[in-house]
Amino acid sequence: MQTTNVTTPFGRRPMALALFKRQLQTAEFKPGKPVEKWKVFRDACEAREHLGLQDRALAVLDALLTFYPESELNSEHGLVVFPSNAQLSIRAHGITGTTLRRHLAALVESGLIQRRDSPNGKRYAHRDREGEIEQAFGFDLTPLLARAAELAALAQEIAAEHLRLRRAKEALTICRRDVRKLITAAIEEGAEGDWDVIEAMYVGLVGRLPRNPDRSQVETILDEMQLLRSEIINILETQVKSANMDGNATQNGYHIQNSKPESIHESEPCSRKEQDESPAQEQFVQNSAKPVPVTEQLKVFPLTMVLRACPQIADYGPNGAISHWRELMGAAVVVRSMLGVSPSAYQEACEAMGPENAATAMACILERAGHINSAGGYLRDLTRRARLGEFGLGPMLMSLMRANSGEERRTA
Repeated sequence: MQTTNVTTPFGRRPMALALFKRQLQTAEFKPGKPVEKWKVFRDACEAREHLGLQDRALAVLDALLTFYPESELNSEHGLVVFPSNAQLSIRAHGITGTTLRRHLAALVESGLIQRRDSPNGKRYAHRDREGEIEQAFGFDLTPLLARAAELAALAQEIAAEHLRLRRAKEALTICRRDVRKLITAAIEEGAEGDWDVIEAMYVGLVGRLPRNPDRSQVETILDEMQLLRSEIINILETQVKSANMDGNATQNGYHIQNSKPESIHESEPCSRKEQDESPAQEQFVQNSAKPVPVTEQLKVFPLTMVLRACPQIADYGPNGAISHWRELMGAAVVVRSMLGVSPSAYQEACEAMGPENAATAMACILERAGHINSAGGYLRDLTRRARLGEFGLGPMLMSLMRANSGEERRTA
């Protein structure tokens, strides 16, 4: 970097031409509106990486600001502070002299402060008879005032980027969990597919993520992970549809025509022929009609998967959001009442499926409420089939996830 020796209002010392240019710009700065000094300091902290500063340099800047008596940086009051290194070291939490000088130089180099050197290199001030400062030699804080708007805009931009990165990481975490759970469930239940290859793809994607990735890296892995999740759901859904087409037609007919248990209350009819069920409802029911082992009714799917398949249930959680199973079960009780499902019907579902799965079933019914004439009768029918080991939530959730994914693509 090219340097030069110049005599300026800031003293005589070697400096980089870029630094000299910044100092000239500060010298030409026209005093404006005072700025709250700690607001500027917080903005500088947010923009630390962009300015090339370390944490200790910010600690030194914090110590310098404590020597400025006013709460606002105001050029009318003078912006030069002149503490000794010993005083600075104490207020900077005992930083050593060598380290202090290095970080002071970094603050000057970054353009946040300027040196106002005295003839003998010491820091002091000339005062009048009333004790007012006439001239001071030390560190000038004018650059902070001059760059206040720039630092604020830079801090907002960096904060927005950090938020986008955090959101991308959260979405990737949820997607990773979904894929891991789906692969594990498919392998454990013996679903057809080359799951070793799919799992190797999953491990490869996770392995490509650096320890401290930037947003573009996270979003790239997220896109590929979402494609893998969609492919897994497509494979499993295809198997469910194939089983429905090639399976026992009598079973499907029984489910459609004879789903009215003797214990169903009169206000909860469930015969879909009597209800003139729509094709969309029939397809939704068929997707969940594959016989499953009795043990599957005890299986609880990941909460994130349930919320992705049934996003409407979140509207009934605390503050319009659901973060754990207790909140989902509370929302399911609200939805049960809203859809006219009797307490006895919901209690029987909890006993047959477990409280988590009963709440999940209510979330699924809410998603398809427009196609189900009697939510109570439908839930009782699911409960009866769950007791017989003829019902599992997996196909129903995957059907809803696929439907929601398709709607999101059409909206986009």
